[in-house]
Amino acid sequence: MDNPGRPIRFRITALLLVPIVSLVLLWGFAAALTAGDGMRLLEINTLVDRVAMPSEKAVVELQNERLHSARYLRDRSDQETVVQQRLESDQALAAFRRTALSAETQDAVGDDMRIRLTTLFAELDQLPTARALVDSRGADTTRVIRAYNNIIDSMFRMYDRMILVPDISIYQQARSVTGLGEAKELLARERALLSAVGAGGRLTDTEHAAFAEMAAARRLVYRQALARLDTELRGPYDVLGTSPSYRAFLDLESRTLAFRTLPADLSPVEQLWVKVERQQVEVVSLLTARVIPAAVAILVQIAVAGGLGLVMLILSVVLAHRFAARLAAELGELRDMAIQLAEVRMPRLVERLRRGQDAPEEGLPPLGGTPEIRDIGQALDTVRHTAYEAAADQARLRRGVSQVFVSLARRNQSLLHRQLTQLEAMQRKEEQPETLSDLYRLDHLTTRMRRHAENLIILSGAAPGRGWRKPVPVVDVLRAAVAEVEEYARVRVLPAPQASLTGAAVADLIHLVAELVENATVFSPPQTRVIVRAEWAAAGLAVEVEDRGLGIPDAELAELNRRLAERPEFDLADSDRLGLFVVAMLASRHGVQVTLRPSPYGGISAIALIPSSVLAEEETPALP
Repeated sequence: MDNPGRPIRFRITALLLVPIVSLVLLWGFAAALTAGDGMRLLEINTLVDRVAMPSEKAVVELQNERLHSARYLRDRSDQETVVQQRLESDQALAAFRRTALSAETQDAVGDDMRIRLTTLFAELDQLPTARALVDSRGADTTRVIRAYNNIIDSMFRMYDRMILVPDISIYQQARSVTGLGEAKELLARERALLSAVGAGGRLTDTEHAAFAEMAAARRLVYRQALARLDTELRGPYDVLGTSPSYRAFLDLESRTLAFRTLPADLSPVEQLWVKVERQQVEVVSLLTARVIPAAVAILVQIAVAGGLGLVMLILSVVLAHRFAARLAAELGELRDMAIQLAEVRMPRLVERLRRGQDAPEEGLPPLGGTPEIRDIGQALDTVRHTAYEAAADQARLRRGVSQVFVSLARRNQSLLHRQLTQLEAMQRKEEQPETLSDLYRLDHLTTRMRRHAENLIILSGAAPGRGWRKPVPVVDVLRAAVAEVEEYARVRVLPAPQASLTGAAVADLIHLVAELVENATVFSPPQTRVIVRAEWAAAGLAVEVEDRGLGIPDAELAELNRRLAERPEFDLADSDRLGLFVVAMLASRHGVQVTLRPSPYGGISAIALIPSSVLAEEETPALP
């Protein structure tokens, strides 16, 4: 599709075809997913009939077996009831295993549920171990109840896997109903433990701790699940919460937790249990009745939205193909003109103007086609003319500003040079210490003024007036740079290697180092020092200026290093970065690499790597 020999019609068609095909695929994928959600809702009946209902019956039988086993442990009587209950539990578990593992059920459930069922039946195989613990002599009541609890818990973990409905409201209500089932199971555990102790009995420390844990968990799970139910599903439980039997049970539960002694009458437990079982069945039936209407509504939405979406997609393909041919030729001509203008004519024109060369203006040829295409062609020609005028004005402005900068800077430089000469003569004649000190300060101020005047010359692209014919030692260059800084007393120059710089680069490198040193003194506390050191490096001589200021954020530091690494183009609007422009231009002129990096003391270290081409081969006399 990137072949330049292919016509623009093919490109337009391909451009429209890709998103349309993508939309078709996305529509099909979304429709399949949504349809899958609807079919899964319809299949919940299968899960309820062949997994949920048989498993709930098995849970009820296991709860009864746990209750009778707990009573049996109390006085070792009524063994026939325990044996009969075990038979009923085995029958319920066998029926559940048979329906859950049938081919119809396995086809209706997903892979995750099949794995959950396999794990569940492996945990149900631990039932003989719990029964053997009941039959043994001296078995601990809480240990037996906990063994049955672990088996029943595996059922509730399976129920959590079954709540995979796409309708969020049904999902939330199903989670709450499952939570109420867990609260009912915790009530069954309390019932079994109280039955094991017997009316009027006293809980041991282990039994009291287990009962307290069951009661606290039941109250928490019941309260959380009830809070998430809607008004219809919560209705039966609201009635239960205000019933005398529920208040009687809460009173019994609280007294048992407080005094450890069971009352003589445990009938509130049995009365509440009967009501809870009846209300749980009622709430489950109400929830199941909501599933099928929700599934039908989803399928209707799929049919309506999917059908309309498919029609619109087909219509989009037809219209796109029809208009592609008509627009192909006009867009192709417009594209060629825009590319020619943007990539060839305007860059070449701007580059000639920047260099100060003559660049005559050339208009664009007129375009044919629809009125909109012709208007775009005229607009492009207007943009070209405006860009030409702006580039020409900017070039003239740059030349004028540069000439003004150079002219003013040369005049100031001449005057400052004469002033420095006069100050040196006055210093040689003056003998009074105070007056001589004032002359030195005035000399230093004039030196700084001369450097600022040279900034204008450098920014204009010209060379400063100062220059040396012979090489100058590095240490003299560093000291001369420090002398041009206002707070020179804070700067410490460490011993430098025995090396010299070529005379042609001395003035620029003095200026470069002075700018770095001044920046370090300005952006660091007045009580700290600025260290200047020079050391040999593999590529030349490295001059490092280190301050102990507050540092620079990483993002800003990276931007500064990027500007220093490139040859800058002076921008009058960015007056806050004049020193950065000066350093970058001087570094670019002599191949010096300037890098800023964090200092170990929290400030910034500016490193100027001077190439070997700027270094003199032999040591020469010091700077005069």
